[in-house]
Amino acid sequence: MEALPLAVTTGWASGVNAYACVLILGLLGRFAGAGDVPDALTTTPVLIAAGVLFAFEFVADKIPYVDSAWDAISTVIRPTVATIIAALMSGEASTLQQAVIATAGGLVALLSHAVKSSLRLAINTSPEPVTNIAASSGEDVVVAGVVSLAVFHPEAALIIAGILLLLGLIGVYLAFRFIRRGYQRFKAWRAKRGVPATGSSAV
Repeated sequence: MEALPLAVTTGWASGVNAYACVLILGLLGRFAGAGDVPDALTTTPVLIAAGVLFAFEFVADKIPYVDSAWDAISTVIRPTVATIIAALMSGEASTLQQAVIATAGGLVALLSHAVKSSLRLAINTSPEPVTNIAASSGEDVVVAGVVSLAVFHPEAALIIAGILLLLGLIGVYLAFRFIRRGYQRFKAWRAKRGVPATGSSAV
């Protein structure tokens, strides 16, 4: 179970940006001597594929509404990538341990993906691109930092990933609470001025 902290941390990172996670792991394993990185992730085809897909996501993730569409497409991809990474990291563990590690990585990825997608939906209520660019760039930097730390100090990275996941869940709650209150005020404003609700016909 020594691989569990690294699997959970990379699971969180994969839920935010799976291709960046694979690319960073592969580069660290190939060029920085990170022994905990599975050899399969350090191969040239994997690095090229991860680099190309990361470049595509790097752009798509910073465009309002396109980012949410990309998140919808990635709902299956990100947890699957996390599960594969976790399974590879389990190495020669027993079948039960491999199952636990792989499942943990996939579930954490699904949760962090849900947080990321929900926050992006909240951000897209304001269609200006600056917030999207800032949020996406911040995610890229944090994923790179946490994954790099996880390879050499998995326990410390696990704590950071856990804190970030908790903060993300709180952020989702506060964002949608704010949006709901704003929508209620907007409806009250329309009602005071006799504006009919959307979809209703004036009498």
